[in-house]
Amino acid sequence: MALNIVLIEPEIPNNTGNIGRLALASGSKLHLVRPFGFKIDDARLKRAGLDYWQHLSVTYYDNIAQFFEINKDENFAFLSSHGTKNHWDIPFKDNMFLIFGKESVGLPKWLTETHPDKLYKIPLYSTHVRSLNLANAVSVVVYEGLKYMQC
Repeated sequence: MALNIVLIEPEIPNNTGNIGRLALASGSKLHLVRPFGFKIDDARLKRAGLDYWQHLSVTYYDNIAQFFEINKDENFAFLSSHGTKNHWDIPFKDNMFLIFGKESVGLPKWLTETHPDKLYKIPLYSTHVRSLNLANAVSVVVYEGLKYMQC
């Protein structure tokens, strides 16, 4: 039972490092789509991922077009605060790709408009919060998926 965590143009090295650690802990694979808001050898990325980064299954893509060309036949779920269905409604499957956007603006609008049937959100119960931190959001969804797949 493996999931694929996809970060489209991540901007914050600490988030990416923490998500890398989460990927390894959960048996997931990490996919990073350029451009990044940091250098991949950034000390903050390594510090957040600690000494686990070397054990992580990570694939790098030059851009979003390359990612979708290589993985065009895969099963996707797109996570966005603009989703209309909740993350617990995702029909989780082994090897599913969970796609998250960059910290500042989320997924590109063209992507959310192209896949409205596969667009999910994590519900927020306060009007004072626009979204969760990316690393927290990935954690919530990945472990919900693992729970679902083990049932």
